[in-house]
Amino acid sequence: MSDTILNLAAHLISLQRLAIALIPVAAVLLILNAWSLAVKTSLLAMSRMLLQLLLLGYVLVYIFESETPWIVLLVLTGMLMAASWISLRVSVKHRRRMLSRVLFSVTVGGGLTLLIITQGVLQLDPWYEPRSLIPLAGMIFSNCMNSISLAVERFYAERSRGVEYTAARRTGLEAALIPITNSLFAVGLVSIPGMMTGQVLAGVEPLIAARYQIMVMCMMFASSGLSASLCLSLIERDTKTNRQCEELDQENN
Repeated sequence: MSDTILNLAAHLISLQRLAIALIPVAAVLLILNAWSLAVKTSLLAMSRMLLQLLLLGYVLVYIFESETPWIVLLVLTGMLMAASWISLRVSVKHRRRMLSRVLFSVTVGGGLTLLIITQGVLQLDPWYEPRSLIPLAGMIFSNCMNSISLAVERFYAERSRGVEYTAARRTGLEAALIPITNSLFAVGLVSIPGMMTGQVLAGVEPLIAARYQIMVMCMMFASSGLSASLCLSLIERDTKTNRQCEELDQENN
């Protein structure tokens, strides 16, 4: 995709025309208010979305213009930490104890996938080219975050019911892969994915856009499976170690 096409696409929507997108949003807010639902929550969510995306735009402009590898690595580190912490939101009880294991899982599962995609498939030059590396890293790490969150929640739910370790691990991984598996079945039939849609709107040939989307679907499936399976393996080993220590303590007493 050439810079000319990207620049043209960026100027297609003015702020005045972008404001038109708020009309159906306002309609939904009016319905929520009429039905005595939490309109303040939705209004806050929309406000945060606008503010966060505007701030992100300014930050990305600075990063893209700097083209410094250390800044890119710092951003990736922050993304890894945030994704790891948020992924344990459903497991408050085990959050701090598991953070290092989840961080390792996201780093290895997501980082390996990111490395293969950016250096093997896209062959970025330079390797830290921020316009491609950071958006792809965001997609991969957020995907790892969601898959680990689903896997951990289901794993502990199964264990709380007395399910054996291997079965609980298997169920956890299966749950983690449900969203991406559904997407694989639906892509091209039910939905036209975001990256492909964006490229087609920017003027890229549909067949070229399809290649990029295939790359995206592969990296999403791989990062989900690698990070979730690694995290579940680390949790299982940690749980077994704790159980063995408890048994030794009981024997010593």
